Amino acid sequence: MKSPVAVIHSNAIRYNLLQIRKIVVHSRIMAIIKANAYGHGLLEIAKILKDLADGFGVARISEAIMLRNNDITNPILLLAGFVNINELPIIIKNEIDVVIQDIKQIEILEKIKLQKLIKVWMKIDTGMHRLGFRPEEAEILYKRLIECKNIQKPINIISHFSMNDKPGLHDIAFQQLNCFNNFIKNKLGEKSIASSIGILLWQISHLDWVRPGIMIYGASPQEGKQGKDFGLLPAMTLKSYLIAIRKHKAGEPIGYGGIWISDHDTTIGIVAIGYGDGYPSNAPSGTPILINGRKVPIVGKVSMDMTSVNLGINSHDKVGDEAIIWGDLLPVEEIAKHTGISHYELLTKLTSRVLIKYQE
Repeated sequence: MKSPVAVIHSNAIRYNLLQIRKIVVHSRIMAIIKANAYGHGLLEIAKILKDLADGFGVARISEAIMLRNNDITNPILLLAGFVNINELPIIIKNEIDVVIQDIKQIEILEKIKLQKLIKVWMKIDTGMHRLGFRPEEAEILYKRLIECKNIQKPINIISHFSMNDKPGLHDIAFQQLNCFNNFIKNKLGEKSIASSIGILLWQISHLDWVRPGIMIYGASPQEGKQGKDFGLLPAMTLKSYLIAIRKHKAGEPIGYGGIWISDHDTTIGIVAIGYGDGYPSNAPSGTPILINGRKVPIVGKVSMDMTSVNLGINSHDKVGDEAIIWGDLLPVEEIAKHTGISHYELLTKLTSRVLIKYQE
């Protein structure tokens, strides 16, 4: 059995980045490529974008080191910063910028003697309540960073919108933006708060840097929308193929637990993809897969390696025919709607059994 394939369209990645550039004329672009570039391949996406993006954002120090070891020279920001003192020499050696979001990080930087100054971004918690300094404590901590001899000056400042996928919640976003603007007033250094949602919906949040993530890959950051609604191109086509076609009689169940029973004679196709590949095990019956230009519904439970689809009694499909799991004609946002799993998660949870191929 051959593996499913995620085809990554390099031209779509470049196109989406250039679309972002048109929107944020006066901001630099930090392309977010954490989580293996949202399932699209960390190193390859960095290579595709290294001449288009002004910098890259990653979550893990291992991601940053991989980029540096493969001749990616763009600025790299470690979005959660360092965890312990032992990471600082690695950060200095590889010229990685870090987010400072916890008092312990400040205490370490005040005590250690670094051979080279480190570039930091102070994170302000404007409403996400996940990482960052609360506004009421931030001023005094900002002064400590200013006084710290290991840190490049001026201090850069960053925050993050919490309402990144819900329409009609602009008031909360603007409360966060006002909070951020109040703190950065009269402070030097670079500033950033806009991720994909801010880029698309709130031009006022386009500061020195913007940090696009999901939109680079052609998907929408806003619930109820698709990437194409914003003029974006899907960068991934996830596809497999039919490995079996079976006649199926009315009254017979399908798969584990027999949770789906046909009420009429039909034809069942078996697609070579399952939860072992990262396809959601709880994808309900009715979730579409695209075969020979038509959407056919999943029936029964998704197995580790296989998924059953109802091809219909008059099917002319053949073993070996291509099955599109998501892509241009079947957006990943549509699969998210059926499964109740966000398209962020669908893209990033693909396992190593899925082959990744790149094409223009």
